[in-house]
Order: sequence, then structure tokens, then C-alpha cells
Amino acid sequence: MKIRTICLLLSLLAAVSAFGQTALFKGIVTDSVSGEPLPYASVQLESTGKGAMTDADGRFSFTASKKRAVLEVSYLGYDTKKVRVEPGKSGNLHVRLVPSGIALEEVIVKPKRERYRRRDNPAVAFVRKVIDARDGNDPRNRDYFSYDRYERIVFALNDYVPKKRADGKTGKFDFVADFVDTLEVGTTILPVSEKEKLEHVYWRKSPKSEKRVVVGAKSSGVDEVFSRDGVQQFLDEAFKEVDIFQNNIPLFLQRFVSPLSTIGPAFYKYYLLDTLQVEGKPVVDLGFVPFNSESFGFTGHLFVPLDSTYFVRRAILNVPKDINLNFVSGMTIEQTFERAADGTRIITKDDIRINFKIIEKSNGFYAQRLNAYSHHSFDPPSEERARVFSENAPVIVADDAYKKGNDFWEASRPDELKKKNPNSVEKLMAKFRSVPVFYFVEKAVSILVSGYIPTDKNPEKNKFDLGPMNSTINGNAIEGARFRVGGGTTPVFNKHWFFEGYAAYGTRDKKMKYDALVEYSFNPRKDFRLEYPMHSLRFEYMYDINKLGQNYMYTSKDNVMLAIRRKKDTRATYLRRAELTYTREHYNGISYGAVVRNFREYATPYAEFNRIGADGSLSPVGRYDMTELELKFRYGRNERFYQTRTQRVPITYDALIFNLSHTMARKGLLGSSFNYHRTELGVQKRFWFSAFGYADLIAKAGKVWSKVPYPLLIIPNANLTYTIQPEAYTNMNAMEFINDEYMSWDLTYYLNGNLFNRIPLIKKLKWREVFCFRGLWGHLTDKNNPMKNGEGLYAFPAGSGTMGRAPYMEVSVGIENIFKFLRLDYVWRLNYLDNPDIQRRGVRATMRLSF
Repeated sequence: MKIRTICLLLSLLAAVSAFGQTALFKGIVTDSVSGEPLPYASVQLESTGKGAMTDADGRFSFTASKKRAVLEVSYLGYDTKKVRVEPGKSGNLHVRLVPSGIALEEVIVKPKRERYRRRDNPAVAFVRKVIDARDGNDPRNRDYFSYDRYERIVFALNDYVPKKRADGKTGKFDFVADFVDTLEVGTTILPVSEKEKLEHVYWRKSPKSEKRVVVGAKSSGVDEVFSRDGVQQFLDEAFKEVDIFQNNIPLFLQRFVSPLSTIGPAFYKYYLLDTLQVEGKPVVDLGFVPFNSESFGFTGHLFVPLDSTYFVRRAILNVPKDINLNFVSGMTIEQTFERAADGTRIITKDDIRINFKIIEKSNGFYAQRLNAYSHHSFDPPSEERARVFSENAPVIVADDAYKKGNDFWEASRPDELKKKNPNSVEKLMAKFRSVPVFYFVEKAVSILVSGYIPTDKNPEKNKFDLGPMNSTINGNAIEGARFRVGGGTTPVFNKHWFFEGYAAYGTRDKKMKYDALVEYSFNPRKDFRLEYPMHSLRFEYMYDINKLGQNYMYTSKDNVMLAIRRKKDTRATYLRRAELTYTREHYNGISYGAVVRNFREYATPYAEFNRIGADGSLSPVGRYDMTELELKFRYGRNERFYQTRTQRVPITYDALIFNLSHTMARKGLLGSSFNYHRTELGVQKRFWFSAFGYADLIAKAGKVWSKVPYPLLIIPNANLTYTIQPEAYTNMNAMEFINDEYMSWDLTYYLNGNLFNRIPLIKKLKWREVFCFRGLWGHLTDKNNPMKNGEGLYAFPAGSGTMGRAPYMEVSVGIENIFKFLRLDYVWRLNYLDNPDIQRRGVRATMRLSF
């Protein structure tokens, strides 16, 4: 009994002793310059492997059985720091990390948080000299410049830990554990998409030209359901090469103010932090942080030698925690530079690492885009390599670029990217697709993304697709419920010949509509008939409803999302049309084409053709015929778009786009009922205002030179839906105005949250302001006005009229980024308020995901 009692007491004492040694380790990890929290930093007890990761706010908390210990804190781009924790001091730790790879020597100036002044600030004076010197060491000042660029883009599930089934049985996806990788800071990730590319880059100053030759490329992962070239276009824009020596840094389809921008001293606070030793030479650590942490700027460090060159050796950039940027919970950009003998700047590494979070409480995604540069040269290229400048395409892809084997990639990868886990994403996807449930889910997502259903499950054998599926069911006031089925061939059927078409039926008008298209492409197509650059000859024959005064320039007219309307769309005719179209596009942005078009337009009770006689009497006309020749010219250099099967979705509107067209017909020639001449031109451009957002401008003008009835005149584009559509008038009725000459504008200003970011509480919502002003000045000359010179013309339908001297105008105030995807606008119509049956104001919406 005594022995049992003693054992019990010893056990109780051991338990109490063990409990007494358990301690709570809690605190925050921040940047030593800006004080910004560092999310997902690794905090571990030395030599134990126990610890935690900091959360999105840089905070950590965990318990361990030691009260006196040493914490190891590590984060990408920063020196690992060891912190000795004394008894009673483990619950309120503040760990400040400094950039890695540099030894501290002495402190010059420490930032004072209580006050900041630009005037007489040595840090501001210093950075102005760095800005003044930035253009002098630009490598593109040389006559020739060439280098190799290796690019690797990885997307992965962040902080991924495989979970075993509670019952101990094996699962369908147990193989995933074999593909988990580990980052330098100890975080485990599961790569789900990987892209690699190796290219030679050639620069010539005069005449100015830059060519990229892709010698190797590979891609695998869950994003294979998207267009390969389209994804590459998006990634090239969203993850552009970062040039801190420009005023603005394009990233995530936004514009960030560079710390070396000419407006930098007005946007950033600068601090001279430390004098450091790099390779035995003194270097200044120049810290910076934006005045407004919600704006599109960075926090970070620039390392500049203490000499007269003001040469930037290294840069580390982070996004502020409170930045109004969607889905990005943390980002680090690290760049390193070398100085050539003549002082020219040479970049050696551009590394972006990002933590994405779609849902706030999830682990999210990890992404890295690493560019490693090598073999820099300023020598003129050899005669053989100089031939690249005679190529039309800015990017030339070698024939075997996507066929390179593992030996090629093992030799091409930089040492720092040698894989710790030899298992590739390609092998992972093969394993996933061997599981039936994943295979069918992937196919379903592919159909939703593309809108088409393949008729063969093997993409290499699929010759025909059914779709688009979002146009299967629709409706309008004339047709009632509209049902449509269609499809088309793929490049597997033939890389030059393409066939497409659809058939549609309306339950109210009980008419069958159809469209048939055949196209010959002079260039072999890889994925889509419409892929850039086009050089084709197309014939199309169609019979369908024609909605007057409604042009769908940014979506399909049968898109099911347009079925709900604020007003009945009865202003329509039936149109039978045959077209022969020649199109030629060039890499320099110039494109042109010609269309021979024959059509017959039929009157309906909703849009009657009542011809006016010499005595003013009206004679009903059932139809009229036209045979036209249209000539088109377009300039859109450096456009970026995501290519789909049926359209090109713009990624950015930065390019200047110019359009010019002229349409002509002669009465009696090939059945034309009228002489006809119409000219239109348009200009489109996005203007960036650095820290103050951007504006999109679309301006157009046109004129009908001949005397023709109203269906051939200029009918402004009215938006009868509740959606926001560019180049469409939100509160205008269809055919409310008819003109034969016009000028129009559509100006939209996106402030990127510059106002909301300054309002307490509201700024936490990360809303962004949008202002729009659109209008149209139109005029109808006497020759086309049925009320003044009506003989031979058609009387305007009821509710249609002309404009006065004032242009039609409407303005809107909107909020975008609501729940990170929704935009709501409140629209006012400013004039012509006495017109019958109009809507003076209203709310419109659209959905768009953006960073």
C-alpha cells in the first residue's frame, strides 16, 4: 500500500512538474524598416522542430514544454534571427527581421515614427540622386544587348499537410503525400501547376527592336483546362518582369508606384537605416514605406554602394499589409544587380513570391515567378543570330520548344531551383487523372471555362465541339423562348479549314434561324480558328433576328446573362445575310480586311418599312436588298488578350487602338436598293495616373454620306439590360435617336480606392470608386430626315426621333470590388428628359474578378 502511494505521489509530482514547464510563446514578426507584419514566417524552438507559422497579421502563438528556450525566426529575403526567451517573457515577443545576406556594421539614422519631414531629410536627398542616376546605367542605352532568361512559375497549395484517414484505411489520393515539397523557410507546399521557359533575348537600339527566341517551354497542372497561349498571355501581363527603374511597375494588371519613381519623394517615406558591408564594400540600406499603406506601393529596402555611382545592388520589395489588393496576403520581390566595367546595370535575378488567399481563413496558395538571367553580352550578334531581327513576330518559338526532355531542363535550371522533390507536377496530374472522380470534375470545369463540349475525350483526336453552351437557352420579346444548338470543327480536323454553325428556334415567332460558316486560314492554326495573327478567307451565310439599336460588342447576343431586361426589345427585323471576308493581321499591330456583303432585311410589325411618296403618302415595303463592300483598317500594337474559341477577351487596354472603316454600295449593282457610303473611325486608350488610378477612353465618329432609309443610318447603341456594357448607353431606348453623323465618347475613371482608402472602417472593405461619363453628339441632315425631304425614305417608327444641338449625356458613380467581384453603378441621364417612356436613372451591375 505504501509503495502504491509513493508511486502515485511521484507520478503526480512528475505531472505537475511537466505542466509547470509548459509555456506559451506568443508575439509578432515585423519588417525592421516599415514595421509591417511578415505573414507566414517560420517560428521554431531551436533543435526541436516545434513551433508555428505567423498568420496574415504576422502573429504567432504556440505552447511548448520549455520555458527557457531559443526561438529561430526565418522569412524569405531576411536573415534568420535567434531570440532567447527568458522566464516570464514568452508572451509578448516582438521580433524584427532584417534583409538577408548582409552584415550590419553601424547605424547611421533610425526612422522616427513620431514625425517625418521631406525637407532637409538626408534620405530624400540621397534617393533623388539615385533617381537621377537610374537612366545613365540602363543596358538599353547600348547599341546591342543580349542575354538568356530562365523563367519558372509555380502555383501550389500553401502550408499543405497530407491528412490520413481516421479509420486507417487507404484513400484514393494518398499518393499526394509523395509530391509535397518544402520551401527554404520550412513551409510545405503541394505544387499543382508548373511552367518553365528558357529564351534568348536580343535587343537592338537602332532601329529599335527586341526579339525573344523561346528554345524550351513546358507546362503542366490544373490550369490545363484553359488555353495554353491565353494563360501565357495573362501570366506575362500579371507577372511582368519588374523594372524598379521606371516610374510605374506593372504587376497584377495594376500599376504600382516604383520606389525610384520621379514622384517617389511625394509618395514614399525614405529612411537611411544602416551602413552595411557587401563583399567588403560599404553599402547604404535605404528603407521606404508609402505614406498611405492602402495605396499601390511597396515597403522594402534598396542597397546602394557608398560611392558616386548611386548604383542599386539589391532590392527587396514587399506589399503593405493594408494594401487594397485582392487575394494577395503577402508578397516579396527580390532583385539583384551587377555592375559592368563601364557602369552598365545588369540584372541577375528577379524573384517574386506570393501568398494568395481566395478565402480569408484558408491556407491559400503559394506562387513563385523566378527569372534568372545569364550570358549577358553587349557585342553585336553574329550574322546568323542577327537574322532574328528580320522576323515579324516579337516572340519566336522554336519548333521543338515544347518537346524538350528532362535532360534539357536539368541542365537549364539554375542551381537554386534544383528540385528537392524529384516528383513533377506532370506526374501528379497523371496520378490525379487516373482517379475517375477527378477526371470527370476536370472535364466539367473545362466545359464551363471553354463553353464547348468535345465529342472525343482525347484532345488529340477531338475534331468537333458542341457549343457554346451559355447560348443554348435565351429569350426576347419577339421570339419568346429561344433555343439554340451549334458547334464547330477543331484544328485536329484540319489546321486550315474550319466549319461552324448553329440553328435556333423561337417559341413565339415559330421561326427557324441558322448560321453556317466556312473559313480557310492561310496560317496553320494550333488551338483556335480566331487565334492571333489571323490571315484567312471566310464565307458565312445566316438568317436571324436583327435587333436595331443594340450591338453586342463585348459578349454574344445569345448570352443567357442578357435575358433579363429593363425594357422589351421589340425593335427588330429579320435579316438574311451572306458575307465573304478577307482578314490579315500583322505582328506590328496593323491589320486590314475587306468584306463583300449581300443582305436582305425584312420588315416586322415592330419595325415597319413605310416608304414616303412624292405626295407624302406611305406605302408599306416588305424588304430591301443591299450588296456592299466594306474596307477595314486597324492598328493595335502591343495588345494583350486572352484568346477563346469565339472571342478575344482584353487583358489590358494599355495599347493605343485605332479603327477606320468605309462601307459602299451602288444602287442596282448586284441587287442593291440604294446608293450607300458610310465612314467610321475610333480611338481607344487607357491612361495610367500612377498613384491616382487610371482612365479608359473610347472615342468614335462616323457619317453616312448618302440618302438612305433609317435602317441604314446611325442608330446609337442602347443597353436594355441591367448589366454594365462599355460603348452602350444605359438609359437610352433602342432607336430613340437616329442620325447620319455622330461623335461619341465613353470615359471611365477608376480611382483604385484613393478616396475610400482614407475613410476609417470603409477602407477595410477595400471598395474602389468608378466614375463614368459617356455621351453622343448626333445630327440628322435634311437629306435623310423624313420630315423634311421624305420622298423615297422610310418613315421613322413611333418613338424614334432626332437629336437637338445638345449631345445626349449620362454619368454614373460606382463602387467596384464589392465582395472582390461585384461592381454596382448608379446612372443618371442628364438631358432629353422629356422624351416619352424613358428611364432617367437606374442601378446597373457587372461581375469582374481583379487584383
